[in-house]
Amino acid sequence: MEEKKFDFNSFIGMLLLGGILLWWLNTNKPETETEQQNTTQTEQTSTTTPDTPAIVSNDTIANDSLKQIALKNKLGAFALSAIQGKEGETVIENELVQLTVSNKGGQITKALIKNYKTYDSLPLYVIKDKNASFNINFGTTDNRILNTEDLLFSPTQTKNGENTVLSMKLKVSDTQFLEYRYEIKPNDYRIGFAIRSQGLSNVINNSQQINLNWDLKALRKEKSMRTENMYTYYYYKEDGDVEYLQMKDDEVANDVEWVAYKQHFFSAALLTDTPFTDAKLKSIDFLGEEKDSLFTKTFALNTPLNLQNGELNYNMEWYYGPTDYNLLKTYEGTDLKQISDLGWGIFGFLNRTVFYPVFNMLKGFLGNYGIIIILMTIVVRIILSPVLYKSYLSSAKMKVIRPEMEEINKKYPGKENAMKRQQEIMAVQRKAGVSMMSGCIPALLQMPVFFALFKFFPTNIDFRQKAFLWANDLSSYDIIAKLPIKIPFYGDHISLFPILASIAIFFYMKMNQSQQSAMQAPPQEGMPDMSKMMKYMIYFSPIMMLFFFNNYASGLSLYYFISNLLTITIMFVIKNYVIDETKIHAQIEENKKKPVKKSKFRERLDAAMKQAQEQQEAQKRATQKKKK
Repeated sequence: MEEKKFDFNSFIGMLLLGGILLWWLNTNKPETETEQQNTTQTEQTSTTTPDTPAIVSNDTIANDSLKQIALKNKLGAFALSAIQGKEGETVIENELVQLTVSNKGGQITKALIKNYKTYDSLPLYVIKDKNASFNINFGTTDNRILNTEDLLFSPTQTKNGENTVLSMKLKVSDTQFLEYRYEIKPNDYRIGFAIRSQGLSNVINNSQQINLNWDLKALRKEKSMRTENMYTYYYYKEDGDVEYLQMKDDEVANDVEWVAYKQHFFSAALLTDTPFTDAKLKSIDFLGEEKDSLFTKTFALNTPLNLQNGELNYNMEWYYGPTDYNLLKTYEGTDLKQISDLGWGIFGFLNRTVFYPVFNMLKGFLGNYGIIIILMTIVVRIILSPVLYKSYLSSAKMKVIRPEMEEINKKYPGKENAMKRQQEIMAVQRKAGVSMMSGCIPALLQMPVFFALFKFFPTNIDFRQKAFLWANDLSSYDIIAKLPIKIPFYGDHISLFPILASIAIFFYMKMNQSQQSAMQAPPQEGMPDMSKMMKYMIYFSPIMMLFFFNNYASGLSLYYFISNLLTITIMFVIKNYVIDETKIHAQIEENKKKPVKKSKFRERLDAAMKQAQEQQEAQKRATQKKKK
């Protein structure tokens, strides 16, 4: 057998082949995790130069595509607005009001009224913390129902002269969009507002109703929530007349030119050049007792919007500002001044034509509003002093002839002589030139003034947060002490001005008691004694005033306190220095000598009384015959 020999050349070849294999394996080994991260960072750094676009992973592209598909399925033609839109807010403002408008919904999310504070010295917002919403609900031609409050608008802010313009667009494309256009002017609470669409005639379904919804939960702003709620109403102008929601909490109105969510001293209003039709108006009262410390009432407007040639085109106006009669009356042609609530009929007439002009004149040169109230009270009392004089003169005449009327009562006693007794008393009064109505008429003439001022002081924003003596706000109640418990109908505090007003009215009624007794005829058989009722009223009226006014405007209590003091003073002067009972008695005696010419009304009344008396006597004779 042949022996194998060692081949040195083959061995060298194998070593070279193995070395080449080891080199190849070493230079092509898999990267470690660190090396992979470094390589990725190097690639990203090298590919984000200005000349080279960044590389996006396939997963990112897939996710974005899926998102766009989902938005397209949900929003249809308006998906572009959601894809390109961004969350954010834009602030527009002037010297009086600041508005914050959100990209989401294109709506106002904050409305700050500058130069005013809440009762607890915080910035005064009409809209804040999602207490309001503005939305347009509409259908599309691809059978979708959309709400603008859920969609993203694109903001563009520009200048139009001195005005700031904010355009919020909900885009289908650059040439197709729904736009909210806000325009704010210098030194004005009114903000121009327009709703317009462009190129959407084939996008918006005109066979479905388009609805505008504006809701607001009214934020509490005043110390007395009860009083604030009392003067909070939903006003609207329908077919040329200003109305408000009364006991019903909802209403359907046509040809609505504006709606106003009016609180005690501040209001939010939406005015439109194109009146709303079939507008649903709603108001809900939050207040039973003072449980809710944030809101007073909630307001809602739901109204259809009409398309013109397939497009929306509404010119409107927002108002966020004070419910100030002097300001609102300058907005001619709107009738917004009527939301100031000056009273109806004669009461509103007196406030507009007498009390506001007098007040405006006084505040032109006086800065202390407590002094203005006192001066207004003096003016009112001087104007009404002739009425007070007439009342006292009548009582003085009645006092002079009272002995004669008492003699008639004695001469004709009993129920059977009631008619004759009344005829004789009226004859005495007629000869003396006295009428029972002469005492009532002066009191009736003062009633319109009383009720007009009852509206004037609590609703005049100029008195809001104006201090006088111990009262820090003449539009609300004053406090000199807090009570540990809440007394029904009175409250949890003690106000001093109502106490002073009640004391003054007590002494006024006490002083007036003799006058009222003189005005009354002597009590007749079967008739109530009015003098006893007057005694009870002397105590009852001040107590009622004390309870009622404890939670009311201190400015009004101040007025009644000063008014009663002045009335007492005027009555004292008239009684002691103006009226002379001796002269009055002499004049009455002269009048008795003169023939009294009866009016036709008096003749008919006397004839009727005579006929009634004859019928009474006939019945009496018939009854006596039956007894026989």
